[in-house]
Amino acid sequence: MFDSLIQFVREQYRTNDFIPLHAPTFSGHERDYVAETIESTFVSSVGAFVDRFERDTAAYTGSPRAIATVNGTAALHTALLLAGVKSGDLVVTQSLTFVATCNAIAYCGAEPVFVDVDRHTLGLSPKALEEWLDEHARLDVDGLCRLKEGGKVLRACLPMHTFGHPIELDHLVTVCERWGLVLVEDAAESLGSLYKGQHTGTFGRLGTLSFNGNKIITTGGGGMILADEELGARAKHLTTTAKKPHPYEYVHDEVGYNYRLPNLNAALGCAQLEQLEGFVSSKRALAARYAQVLEGSELHFFREPEYCRSNYWLNSVICESRARRDALLKATNDRGVMTRPIWQLMNHLPLYANCRRGDLTNAEWLEARVVNLPSSVLPELQA
Repeated sequence: MFDSLIQFVREQYRTNDFIPLHAPTFSGHERDYVAETIESTFVSSVGAFVDRFERDTAAYTGSPRAIATVNGTAALHTALLLAGVKSGDLVVTQSLTFVATCNAIAYCGAEPVFVDVDRHTLGLSPKALEEWLDEHARLDVDGLCRLKEGGKVLRACLPMHTFGHPIELDHLVTVCERWGLVLVEDAAESLGSLYKGQHTGTFGRLGTLSFNGNKIITTGGGGMILADEELGARAKHLTTTAKKPHPYEYVHDEVGYNYRLPNLNAALGCAQLEQLEGFVSSKRALAARYAQVLEGSELHFFREPEYCRSNYWLNSVICESRARRDALLKATNDRGVMTRPIWQLMNHLPLYANCRRGDLTNAEWLEARVVNLPSSVLPELQA
C-alpha cells in the first residue's frame, strides 16, 4: 500500500526529487508588487500594501475589520488580550493543536484548560466542552464563568480549525453564549474554509489567521486579526505600539506591541490573496484524488465535515494503529516524500503537562494515528 501511495504522490507532483509537505506557490503578481514596494522605499510597517491587504482580507472573509500582524501567534496574543484575558484566567482550548495556540494563552499570564476534540472535525468538541463545564464550572451573579473549586475565571474559548477543517461552530457558539465565554477562533490554517457558507474566524468575537510560509497563502511570515469595527480599531492601536496619531510627536498611551506587518510582506500577501480561490480549488481537487486512490485501503482518508467547505490545507490519513502510522512515516520519508504526524498533545509537553484537562480519548486516539501527506498546490488543478 505504501509503495502505491508514494508512486501516486510522485505522479501528482511529476518529480522523482524530494517532495515537501506544503510549499508556497508564486504564480501571480508577487514579484511586481514586491518590486513596487522596494521602489517606493516603504518596505517597513507603513505602506499602501498593508492597508490594501487588510481591506482585501476583510472583504474576502466577510469580517468588518482585518488587522495585519507580524505573525499568527502575535495575532492570537492580541486577540486574547482584546477578549479580556488576564493573568490568572483560564482559557478552554484543545490539546490537539500547534503549540502557538497555548503559547498565546501563556503570554497573557493565563492557563489553558484542555477538552477533547471530535473525530469527524479534528477540532474542539462542543459536546466535550459542555460536559466539562457542567461538571466543573458555575456562573456567578455577574455572569462570570468560574471554576466550582477555587473560583478561577474561565474567560474565553479558543478552538482551532485543524488542517483547515471547520469545527461544529453552531453548537460551540451556543455553549459559549450559555457560559459567558468569549469565543476566539484560531483560524490559522483555515483561510478559504467555510462553515455553512460563512468564513471561519468570523463566528467568534475575534478570529485570527496565519500567513506563514507553509500556509495556503503566505507573506513569508504574517498574521491577521478578524474583528468588528470597535475591536478592530483597538487591535490596530495595540499592535502599532499604542502610538496616538500626531504629525510629529511620539505619544504612547499604554503598553503596546510592535506586532506590525511590514509593507514588503503585505505586498506578497496581496498577490497571494488574488489567487486564493484557485489555490483552494486545486487543493480540493487533490484531496478528491487522494480519497479516490485510497478508497478501500488500510489508510482512511480524512474528509471535510458535513456542511463545510474545507480548504484541505493539509491532506490527512488515519492509520489503523500507531505502529502502522510509524511505518508509513518511515517508508515515505526514507524515499523523499515528506509526511508528518499530527502534533503531540499539548498536555504531553512538559510546559503544559500540569494543566487542567477533561477526558481526551479522541485526541489521544488521533495523536496515535494521523499522518499528513504532501499537499502543495498543483497549478494544473487551479480553476
